[in-house]
Amino acid sequence: MTAKTAATPSRNTSSMFKDAKAFSSISVNDLQKAKEFYGKTLGLKISETAEGLELNLAGGNTVFFYPKPNHTPASFTVLNFPVNDIEEAVDELTMLGVRLEKYNQPDLKTDEKGIMRGQGPLIAWFRDPAGNILSVLQDREP
Repeated sequence: MTAKTAATPSRNTSSMFKDAKAFSSISVNDLQKAKEFYGKTLGLKISETAEGLELNLAGGNTVFFYPKPNHTPASFTVLNFPVNDIEEAVDELTMLGVRLEKYNQPDLKTDEKGIMRGQGPLIAWFRDPAGNILSVLQDREP
């Protein structure tokens, strides 16, 4: 009797993904609220599809928003917006009625405006209407 052996792959690197136009997807509990927030409040280009919403970002990048009735917000940052001036970005978000997250943990502290200053980029977090965490970040102090 001969022992069965698993088939050995003929290669160890895929070639089918390197040219794929990959995109991220994020669940939301209300597509209309997502459309208003991302399209009107943040002023981003939104396209409606039969399955959800497509957020069209600079550089040809896209993010797909799909409805999920039992949606649970992500507990991590799902979308980062690099900005030239974080102070201006935070002030504008505040003026638009967006509440910045405030953190006071040993490794994660934000100031009164909601900006984390320290090692790494200046960064501030906020949430979309579905509770997903977004950020604005600046690499260096102006």
